Amino acid sequence: MPTDGTPVERHGRLRVMNGNIVGEHGSPVQLKGMSLFWSQWSNYYNANVVNSIADNWDATVVRAAMGIEGEDGYLQNAGAQKAKAKTVADAAIAKGIYVILDWHDHNAHQHLDQAKSYFREVAQAYKNVPNVIFEVFNEPLNTNTWPAVKSYAEAVISEIRGQGADNLVIVGSPNWSQDVDIAANNPLSDQNVAYTLHFYANTHKGPLREKAQKAIDKKLALFVTEWGTCSADGNGQLNIGESQTWLDFLDAHNISWANWSLGDKAEACSALRPNANPMGNWTDDNLTESGKWVKGKVAE
Repeated sequence: MPTDGTPVERHGRLRVMNGNIVGEHGSPVQLKGMSLFWSQWSNYYNANVVNSIADNWDATVVRAAMGIEGEDGYLQNAGAQKAKAKTVADAAIAKGIYVILDWHDHNAHQHLDQAKSYFREVAQAYKNVPNVIFEVFNEPLNTNTWPAVKSYAEAVISEIRGQGADNLVIVGSPNWSQDVDIAANNPLSDQNVAYTLHFYANTHKGPLREKAQKAIDKKLALFVTEWGTCSADGNGQLNIGESQTWLDFLDAHNISWANWSLGDKAEACSALRPNANPMGNWTDDNLTESGKWVKGKVAE
């Protein structure tokens, strides 16, 4: 397996094999990086930011969390949000790192037509571009059932595959993407799908790792597209000890991750202090306690 070149030059197109995400050489690939904050409330959707986390943090993946609901989200202003996600995707491709195009929605099943249309468009644009990963449903709520989420995912994935795009697809599960054990009992038939697991270290501990382990034991490929060092509401105290326990668990199973979030909202889980430079190249003074710690973990 090559050890030089960009992450995408080293690993190529990602696919799921035997419960792992692997590269073109068949070896498991563990990506580490950052998720941007909701696109409509973020000033960090630009190439300089992508280059900064690749060059200065050694990030191998960036997640464009395209906000769907809420003020100025995709439902209100699709053009602006699509453009932001495209800017990040194109920058990641130019830089040779992976990018997750995330339909950042808690009610995606209610927006099926919009999701199908978006993923048809990006699948056409990025079909078989090895850098690009499609995340079709960020966090289904606890009111969703897995059959409903699965049926939504199948409809959207059929649009992606219908464009001839064999890119890795990531699917959420109910309970804010924690019910991976339930998904493992009735997975999608598509062979190139991974399942989202989200945790916030001060809230989700051993019991959620047990759910994850059940899914892993059933050969479900997991990808932690979002996790925080703090509580599930984005605030609360940092729990570095539990964060490290989680990262050790992910390392043991070659599970990729993106930390929430590369943004400057005044909350504990943000990596950037308020008003940190929107163009990147931050000093440690621009980083929160969480940001400093996570930056070190991305580079490990």
